[in-house]
Amino acid sequence: MNFHGIVMYQKEYRERDMLIKFFTQEAGKRMFFIRGAKKRGFKMTADLLPFTYGVYVGDIREPGLSFINAAKDTTNFTKIGQDISKNAYATYIMSLLDMAIPDNQLLGSWYPRLFHALSLINDGLDEAIIANIFEVQMMSLFGVEPNLRQCVICGRTDLPFDYSESYGGLLCQAHWHLDPNRLDLDQRTIYYLRQFSAIDLTKLKTISVHEETKQHLRRALDMIYSDTIGVYPRSKRFIDQMTKWKPLDNSKKD
Repeated sequence: MNFHGIVMYQKEYRERDMLIKFFTQEAGKRMFFIRGAKKRGFKMTADLLPFTYGVYVGDIREPGLSFINAAKDTTNFTKIGQDISKNAYATYIMSLLDMAIPDNQLLGSWYPRLFHALSLINDGLDEAIIANIFEVQMMSLFGVEPNLRQCVICGRTDLPFDYSESYGGLLCQAHWHLDPNRLDLDQRTIYYLRQFSAIDLTKLKTISVHEETKQHLRRALDMIYSDTIGVYPRSKRFIDQMTKWKPLDNSKKD
C-alpha cells in the first residue's frame, strides 16, 4: 500500500539491516524493517533519514514489523537536520507524540499538526515556541485538560489570572487565596498559555516572543509536565542542557 510518513528515528538491526520508526497518516506509528539498509549503495538511504517525509510503498502488518518496498516522493526537513536547536526541539515534539499515542493507533489530526509544526521549525519560526504550543495542546492526550479559558471557580475572564495545578487551570485574582501553591505566573506568560491552547498551527505565520517570557513559559510548562503529567522524554534532557549553554538574547521582543 501507499502511505504518507514522517521518519522519526533509525535503529541499527543486525549487521546490514535497520529498524526505522515512522509516523504514518494511514496506520499510526509503525516500526519498519529495512533489509540491507546499511549496505553500500542502498538506494533508499536518503529517503529514510530522520525528518524525511513523503509517500512510501510498503507492507503494513498486524502485528509485528512492517516493510518498505519503495519511496515514491520524499523530502527532507534539511534545516532541522543541520541546526542543533531546531533538531532538538523537533525531536522533543516527536518524542512527546510517541509517548502520548500507542503504536499502531491512528494519529488523526495529530499527523498534520506534527507535519505543520516541523514545517514551521524548518522554515525558521521559533522552535522553542512551536514546542510550547505542542506541549499545551498535547496535554489532553495525556489525560490532562487544564481550563485555560476562564477562572475554574467563577468563570470570570476580566481579572488577572494565575495557574493552579491543584484546581486544574486558571484562578482569577479573587480566588488566588484558595491555592497558596499556585505557579505565580506573570500575566504575559498567562496570555501566551491561553493563546497556545487555541492557536491553529496551520495559520501561524510569525512568532516574536521576548526571551524572558520564553523562559517563564519554559518554567511553567516544565512544572506542569513534571507535577501533573509526569512525562520527561530523553530529548528534553538535551534541551535542558542546551539552554544552559545559550546566553540571554534580548533581541526578540513581544
